[in-house]
This record gives sequence, C-alpha cells and structure tokens, in this order.
Amino acid sequence: MRHKDRHPFQAMALMSAILSQLVGSVLIGIFLGRWLDRTIGTEPLFLIIGLMLGLAAGIFAMLRLVRHFFSGD
Repeated sequence: MRHKDRHPFQAMALMSAILSQLVGSVLIGIFLGRWLDRTIGTEPLFLIIGLMLGLAAGIFAMLRLVRHFFSGD
C-alpha cells in the first residue's frame, strides 16, 4: 500500500490491533502461568514463564501484523 493511499483510520486500526494482541497474549500467559502454579504448587515459576512466553508471542504477532500492513496485501 502506498503512503498516499493510507488514511488515519487505518493507522488507528493498526495501533488498536497491536495493542490488543500484545495485551491479550500477555494476559493469557499470566493467567495460564498462575493456574499452573496453583495446580502444581510452584508459586512464581510458571507465572514468570507464562509472562515471558506471552510477551514473546505478542511481539511475534505484532511483527507479523506490521509486516502484513506495510506489504500492501
């Protein structure tokens, strides 16, 4: 997509999609980690692992979304 074809609403949609993917994946990782910690009895271990995995998944999804947005598809 060329620069002059973009509109402010497309930028707002991109930013809201990035925000929802990052927040959603981090929250899912945190809640799954807390659930595993309560189930197994290892208090902060899986919470930290879930946080890191959620953050990594969110960043990966964000990069894919931005690459798709700027490729013009």
